[in-house]
Amino acid sequence: MDEYLPSPSAWIAEQVERYESSGGTEALTLRDTGLPVIIVTNRGRKTGAIRKTPLMRVADGPNYILIASQGGAPKHPLWYHNLLADPRVEIRDKTDVFSMQVREVTDPAERQRLWDLAVAAYPPYAEYQKKTDRLIPVLVAEPVA
Repeated sequence: MDEYLPSPSAWIAEQVERYESSGGTEALTLRDTGLPVIIVTNRGRKTGAIRKTPLMRVADGPNYILIASQGGAPKHPLWYHNLLADPRVEIRDKTDVFSMQVREVTDPAERQRLWDLAVAAYPPYAEYQKKTDRLIPVLVAEPVA
């Protein structure tokens, strides 16, 4: 069994623990804000360990849109680099768990459409983009056939 390394951020580690230990029936919103989250499980590119991150739930049909905003910080979040290194992920959406493949969206029209969906689901993304000089990456997780 692969080693799971909880986030060094206490609130993230606690949210993942509550979400998963309840079978997807508790801790379903970002820091109890009412805004829904999913849990993205991936492999760390440096450690090879299992990593789990709560991200905003933004669905596009059977796909999930993942926004690497890190609150508008100057650098991309670590999970973004992990997903580029190994795009195979598992997504838990409440009680459902899906095997998915992630890709970064580079087509400008597709990126804009998905970005607009993400901002509609979580309006602070627009402010995060204004806070940073980097173009916030948009990724899409698609079901594995």
